[in-house]
Amino acid sequence: MTAPAASLRILVVEDHDDLRDATVEYLETQGHTVLGMDCAESVDECSELARTDVALLDVGLPGEDGISLARRLREAQPALGIIMMTAHLSDEDKIAGYDNGADIYLTKPVSPQALLAAINALARRLHANPLLAHAAAALKLDMAAQQLESPHGRISLTEPECRVLSGLARASDHQLESWQLIELLGKDLDHYSKSNLEVLIVRLRKKLERAGAPEPGIKAVRGRGYRLVAPVMLI
Repeated sequence: MTAPAASLRILVVEDHDDLRDATVEYLETQGHTVLGMDCAESVDECSELARTDVALLDVGLPGEDGISLARRLREAQPALGIIMMTAHLSDEDKIAGYDNGADIYLTKPVSPQALLAAINALARRLHANPLLAHAAAALKLDMAAQQLESPHGRISLTEPECRVLSGLARASDHQLESWQLIELLGKDLDHYSKSNLEVLIVRLRKKLERAGAPEPGIKAVRGRGYRLVAPVMLI
């Protein structure tokens, strides 16, 4: 019998509502904190992902597929455990998944017990070796400490700054629209203006520059939002 891992933060991205709900409910009964989402786009709009331990991704998601999502989650969070699930697993799919950051592939249907065993095994392996590859990224965002770590030292960030920076680091092409960033901040779109967001971005740019990031660390995308230019890894 597989020994249980410590309580984990788990992300489940599955577009089949019943399967997602059942998976979330089962993992919660095992003592884990679980976020369930139906598409990659929902992941971009969530502010609670920076400390996620394991992501369980369906390959065949609507819109952006699970392999593409795995690639950018791995880029932003090298220590994240990624499990891919698919009903039709070809060698080509498996190779693509591993090339883009997957740790484990499971073929549907998967029993809850087998899924839990895979999560526990992956969590133990990751916790035994927390300093993984990709650690050469110039800047590291420590969400727990709310600090930006760089060769120049550690720079304190506010919680809103952490949310914006982590969201941009995870996003497709490291870019989010203004309304997505405002939602990440937990603000009302009717009362939090783009000028408020611009003030926050200006402060964050200055801190990125102090950390040694090339100017500007965050670029404005005319008529849309902002794009992170500096490489940032979430730890």
